[in-house]
Amino acid sequence: MGDEEGHIMGYNGGSVLAMAGKNCVGIACDTRFGIRNTTVGTSFPKVFKMTDRCFIGMYGLVSDIQTVYKELRFKANLYKLKEEREMQPKVFSSVTANFLYSRRFGPYFVEPVICGLDADNKPFLSGLDLIGAPVFAPDFVASGGSVDSLFGMCESLWRPDMEPDDLFETLSQCLMAAVDRDAFSGWGGIVHIITPTSITSKFLRTRQD
Repeated sequence: MGDEEGHIMGYNGGSVLAMAGKNCVGIACDTRFGIRNTTVGTSFPKVFKMTDRCFIGMYGLVSDIQTVYKELRFKANLYKLKEEREMQPKVFSSVTANFLYSRRFGPYFVEPVICGLDADNKPFLSGLDLIGAPVFAPDFVASGGSVDSLFGMCESLWRPDMEPDDLFETLSQCLMAAVDRDAFSGWGGIVHIITPTSITSKFLRTRQD
């Protein structure tokens, strides 16, 4: 997932990365909001909590990110009211894919990354393109302007069955190293670590240039 410079997907910049550990999962993003080369804001989150065990991160056009998040938030709340339980990450991934595919002739310019823990506390990771075509991974999923650097760092640093603290450190280092090599990403980061009993969110300080 990713786009060449000049494409509408890269208009606002940004990067998102999700990674699996041992009975835990993490997702991180940078906080830059830009209009091509111009940095407009430095505190725009691209990762959102959908349930206590499922998060979604989105790369793409900022206006579409906000619209898609509100639509998916509505669908998740409606599911909880009807079913009297929260969506599992795999179900949420399918709902997101169906929603994006329903707009395939006039798509939302977003590439979602979904992560969470299933009922057995096993990590779930998926990535989607702008018309909802999914990819599932046991280790990590990345999207954004620095996607090539993210994959390179993850392939070097990721290892199976990491504990939450190790997962946070690996996820943080991969994100910071990658966004330093992308002029359209950076200006800080946010990392969320999801375990069966807690959610830990931490802010990262990165280069401010």
